[in-house]
Amino acid sequence: MNIVAYVNNISWVTEDRAKLLLRVVLGVVVLLHGVYKLQNPMAMDFVAGAFSSVGLPAALAYLIYIGEVVAPIMLIVGYQTKIAASLVAITMVVAILLVHSGQIFTLSEMGGGWAIELQAMILAAAVTVFGLGGGKHVLIKK
Repeated sequence: MNIVAYVNNISWVTEDRAKLLLRVVLGVVVLLHGVYKLQNPMAMDFVAGAFSSVGLPAALAYLIYIGEVVAPIMLIVGYQTKIAASLVAITMVVAILLVHSGQIFTLSEMGGGWAIELQAMILAAAVTVFGLGGGKHVLIKK
């Protein structure tokens, strides 16, 4: 059997399992950012400062907990995945605009690559989950 036939014959990689993998990995990655902010008040001070610097109320920074704690948990358990993915995507757009806008057209100083590749991948994964839906492997069924 050649490699192409072998790869095409892998039956345990289904569309729903791929959706599950993407959804859970996205949820865990984003949740860890939220947990960091919960454990480190200075991180939230930084986010609040970013909001203030563009004339927005610093209190809006606390909405980040919805996008980095609540929505990722929803993704992990498979509850309202399209809503959760949209919340993560909105959070990433806000983060890119408020904190990383100066890096959009730059390369990373550490190892090369795009300076905002993590934020871009999170945004792309969230948009993909929004488009595909969460699949059938969920803890909380509708």
